[in-house]
Amino acid sequence: MRIFLDCIPCFVRQALDSARLATDDERIHEQVVREVLRLAADLDMSQSPPAIGQQIHRLIRKLIDNNDPYRELKQRFNRLALRLCAELEERVRTSEDPLETAVRLAIAGNIIDLGVKTSIEESDVARTIRDCLTADFDNQQIEEFRNAVSQAGKILYLADNAGEIVFDRLLIEQMPTERITLAVKGGPVINDATIEDAEFAGLTEMVEVIDNGSDVPGTILETCSQAFRERFEDADLIIAKGQGNYETLSDADKDIFFILKAKCPVIAGDLGCEVGEMILQRSNSRNGVVDSVKEAE
Repeated sequence: MRIFLDCIPCFVRQALDSARLATDDERIHEQVVREVLRLAADLDMSQSPPAIGQQIHRLIRKLIDNNDPYRELKQRFNRLALRLCAELEERVRTSEDPLETAVRLAIAGNIIDLGVKTSIEESDVARTIRDCLTADFDNQQIEEFRNAVSQAGKILYLADNAGEIVFDRLLIEQMPTERITLAVKGGPVINDATIEDAEFAGLTEMVEVIDNGSDVPGTILETCSQAFRERFEDADLIIAKGQGNYETLSDADKDIFFILKAKCPVIAGDLGCEVGEMILQRSNSRNGVVDSVKEAE
């Protein structure tokens, strides 16, 4: 997915929000905004939005001399998610269809995206969980996902954000864990999950966890390690969480299920849905078919 003009003000907003989160120094705030505007002036619009996000957040980390300015927030949302999931595990276990319920909750967890909104309250997460649990789903799409998971010998699950990764655990528990490899980011960027977050969520004890060797808020294969690229190519099925992974992999030549909540107009427009809808979309390169299941209006 390429950059749209509407992405540019979002880049500036995100850069300023991140700078303010990291430091109270207004001189740095101004420097960050000026540098991002210079970057925007020569922007290659054929790139994906996360490619620019990588440059922006590298700049911020360098200017404030802090390798992980979102670390405290990531820990806060990990703790919140663990507290919520203690009850949600029982909800999944007693559900008529545990896999479907776990998919709904994995989508709900995607609300914890500090690149889209730096101020997320516990009430926002709780409301999203309620909405996702009651929205209509296309049973045919759920069955397609179920069948794809059951038939795949090697599944690569691409995590998105800290906090959200705890909700991913609910879904991973409903799948053949011995066939799953979970991939996190190779370095801090926004609130994206790293190995530290996977350990906190208990996932390193459940499945093999690797990092992709990259600090892009998505998955740009050219920036990832050779080891990760080999895993990606070798996988029978990719499960990709979040907007960043959709933006960077929507044209990839692999069988991918994208699981996310459409949180911005550009993403919603590309998906053909409304902002706020929850998405389970398959991009199956083997037959050129792209299907989606979206929250009923």
